Amino acid sequence: MTARKFEILVLNQIAPIGLKRFPSESYHVAKDAAHPDAILVRSHDMNAMKVPESVCAIGRAGAGTNNIPVKAMSERGAPVFNAPGANANAVKELVLAGILMAARNLVPAVRFVGELNCDDVALAKRVEAEKAQFAGIELPHHTLGVIGLGKIGSLVADAAIKLGMNVLGYDPDITVEAAWGLPSQVKKAHSIEEILKACQFVTLHVPLLPVTRHLISAKNLELMHPGAILLNFSREEIVDAKAVAAALAAKKLKYYVTDFPAQPLCGNSAVIALPHLGASTREAEDNSAVMVVDQVRDYLENGNVRNAVNFPEVVMARESPYRVGVANANVPNMLGQISGAMAKAGLNIHNMINRSKGEMAYTLVDVDSPVNEELVGELERVEGVLAVRYLPQS
Repeated sequence: MTARKFEILVLNQIAPIGLKRFPSESYHVAKDAAHPDAILVRSHDMNAMKVPESVCAIGRAGAGTNNIPVKAMSERGAPVFNAPGANANAVKELVLAGILMAARNLVPAVRFVGELNCDDVALAKRVEAEKAQFAGIELPHHTLGVIGLGKIGSLVADAAIKLGMNVLGYDPDITVEAAWGLPSQVKKAHSIEEILKACQFVTLHVPLLPVTRHLISAKNLELMHPGAILLNFSREEIVDAKAVAAALAAKKLKYYVTDFPAQPLCGNSAVIALPHLGASTREAEDNSAVMVVDQVRDYLENGNVRNAVNFPEVVMARESPYRVGVANANVPNMLGQISGAMAKAGLNIHNMINRSKGEMAYTLVDVDSPVNEELVGELERVEGVLAVRYLPQS
């Protein structure tokens, strides 16, 4: 009997190097898949979309998942994968470009030259006479504040140190892995306020969450050095755009450098706004596609979960061809009910792993003999169980 193919619905252009990692003999990848097992997406807004009931996973070829209905997927027991760090170098390079553009006044200088009459015999004299207005500063010995020390923030900090800058970092939720990866020269700040008071350059690298919305506000902008430079390559809403406009008008900020044009800042000569170019390199798109495809495949075929924003990390080596994955609410006695149902069905548990993350828990169970539909149905009827998948190895 030929096993059915997994169907993958693609909502955006995904790098071919990633899509090729779906074996053609066991996957059908299309923009019009009728009953998809999983969806791959980049920037397409899925929040108003009716996600087919067949979908048991979503993969975002990038880091942010604000365009995906994560809560609704959690309620049906479906993980939402992303590709953290896959675009980190691309964003780091753009942040460095932003720092240099602001430090050397490159944007107004380019505008000045672009408006010159190149047929004017006095061109050279005018350039020489007016270049002084674009004089900038060199980076060594100036202090860069990095708010958020994940992969991107750490790379930015390292690069800034190599350019001779002092670096002050703040991240109350830093992971052990991220801490190990930080250059030893990064000094620890104890608050955002400390960063804003101490640094001439401040760059933001935090996710958009309720607690980080308008993290930079009118109140704390007052703490910055006059003429400071603020960079935002995280998300538009991390910063209160109206407050930034006021700070620029008051010369509290010299430049605001961002990857997210915002209406209150349009046309402001002190704003260097880019059209969301952070991950727009061939390498970043390739890295993101490969990473998220591998994660979705591993989940569909083996039930393993890596880099899901709404699920715990759960990876278990195959020790049996018969595996069951159970997503459930993180409530007491779920493991007992799962193992009890399997014992009642006469199944011997070979290996089991269970992890939780917030309100979500996930269990993988390898058993020594095939699982029938009756057991799957019984597990699905357990109160608190959100999804059950039988994952026999072909």
